[in-house]
Amino acid sequence: MADIRITDHSERAGFDLLGFMEMSHESRIGSAILERIESLWDSWSALLSVKQITIGKIGYLAVWLPEDVEQDVEETWKVSASEGFLLNSLAQYLIMSTVQDLLPEVEDGGCAPSPRPTAALRETLAELGLPYKSETSSLLSLPYAVVTHFPFRGGCEICHLQDHCPKGQGKAEDASILLPGFERKEGE
Repeated sequence: MADIRITDHSERAGFDLLGFMEMSHESRIGSAILERIESLWDSWSALLSVKQITIGKIGYLAVWLPEDVEQDVEETWKVSASEGFLLNSLAQYLIMSTVQDLLPEVEDGGCAPSPRPTAALRETLAELGLPYKSETSSLLSLPYAVVTHFPFRGGCEICHLQDHCPKGQGKAEDASILLPGFERKEGE
């Protein structure tokens, strides 16, 4: 088996209200919601896992939030769709802000390309608590998670998910926000 090294990163992105509003397509956020968002940012940042994984000569960056965050967002959706949308956006923004802090090139490309899930990568991520949905899936089991090459190796042209991504196929102008219930099903 390949030599595997895992390094924890304490890197945590600071909350950028304007960046968050741009990503969530919000033009106004009330003070009560802003206070809740800032509070959740702080608590979710403490739960964020940021790992640099080196398998042989290939490096990866894995950034994810635990299932508890997904459950918080889903519960909020049941009460308020607009607040659920904002919390979903917040979780995605936290992940991508952290990735962009460590890999600034990702911001220019607008995407963190997904690597081919090798057996060693699958096994390592599973041991870290971030398994793929199945042995044949290229999708991670947690919705608020990103695995990409580290250091940066290219954009859409190297992405393992390119065949299933509207952006990778040139059919989208920019990254979209994934709403709960609209995730790509295995095999699609």
